[in-house]
Amino acid sequence: MKRHKRDMNQRAYQRGYHAGLCGKDREACPHENMAQREQWLGGWLEGRDAQWSAMTGISGLSELSRVESA
Repeated sequence: MKRHKRDMNQRAYQRGYHAGLCGKDREACPHENMAQREQWLGGWLEGRDAQWSAMTGISGLSELSRVESA
């Protein structure tokens, strides 16, 4: 659990995915660090793709867990 909390890039990706899935604008990225910003935007893009594929709600979150395990 503690290791999961320390991986800021993974957390940025997850939060970006959720933002994209909810339809938020990519300008809403809260990160200044370039590596975390890239991860957030990558997650945002995947989340938007899932939203466009009608994978909202539980199916979108299950897609996130599938992507994380890969």
